[in-house]
Amino acid sequence: MTIGRYRLIGSTASPYAIKLRALLRYRRIPHDWVIMTKALREATAHVKPMLIPVLQYPDGSYRGETTTLAYDLEARHSERSVIPEDKAVGFVCDLLEDLADEWAVKPLFLYRWWDAEDQAYVSRWAAEEWSTSEAGAGSLEEVEQFRERQISRMPILGATAENKPFLDESYRRILAAFEPHVGMAKYLFGSRPSLADFAWFGQLSEMATDPTPMRIMRERAPFTDHWVRRLDDASGVDGTWYPRQQALGGFAEALLRIAGELYLPFLAANADAFAKGLERLEISVWGLSYALAPFKYQVKCLQQLRDKFAALGADDRTALKPVLERTGCWAVLAAK
Repeated sequence: MTIGRYRLIGSTASPYAIKLRALLRYRRIPHDWVIMTKALREATAHVKPMLIPVLQYPDGSYRGETTTLAYDLEARHSERSVIPEDKAVGFVCDLLEDLADEWAVKPLFLYRWWDAEDQAYVSRWAAEEWSTSEAGAGSLEEVEQFRERQISRMPILGATAENKPFLDESYRRILAAFEPHVGMAKYLFGSRPSLADFAWFGQLSEMATDPTPMRIMRERAPFTDHWVRRLDDASGVDGTWYPRQQALGGFAEALLRIAGELYLPFLAANADAFAKGLERLEISVWGLSYALAPFKYQVKCLQQLRDKFAALGADDRTALKPVLERTGCWAVLAAK
């Protein structure tokens, strides 16, 4: 690795890896992009949890988890920040990033492993890049092992026949929230992209590539399809943050409505089910049901959001209250 540069180790099939790659490009932070290999997996095995991507720092150390990495890069590099300066807007940025990272991945995973066409496309692509088995990278054996491993995880992640109508609907509502608002210089909180924009880019860029969600996006949200392709390298983009009132309306409010109707109630139900030791949580939204086993990690997600909300000053919470109440977010965030 060149002195003074970062090295981002990942896969183009990972929404989180391309999220961080696009962020590094936008911020013009010197880095090298490296595809994960079996040897690199062994070299980074001490980084927990073992997920893609892993960022190697100029001092040679390895670190993971994209949100943590993004904030650490903010502390190390001041230019072209992706965190809105306004604290109230910054909180909404954190919430919408979490919505992308933790919920949008669910329809992505479903589409990748539901139909034979998508399975064949993604398993060849991802298996060749990740190369984690004893079989040769890109071999038919490797591809089949990867496909079977991912399909076996579908029930654990809620990608089931029971949940498919709900996940289909959530994807369509996400696209409907994006389509009227995106443009050449139109992002969530201004004419410059935020951390939340890059999180959404990561998920939607993969869905703009995989066969089934790509067809849905091009039919229902062609401007969103163009937007995610441009955001892959926004190193030439300059812009400003919107004033608070503008930043909290329109685009952000459309996604906050999904957070209030779907994501935050899901997190609350998950936390309740986990606390009670239940094997299954169930929610009903938009006249559709969703059920799966509770996840400990998403208990942490809810607590982190509540802690960040509680840490805001009184004036910032007051400024947020109208839009959070309109979108159904307030009650879950403000709960003790």
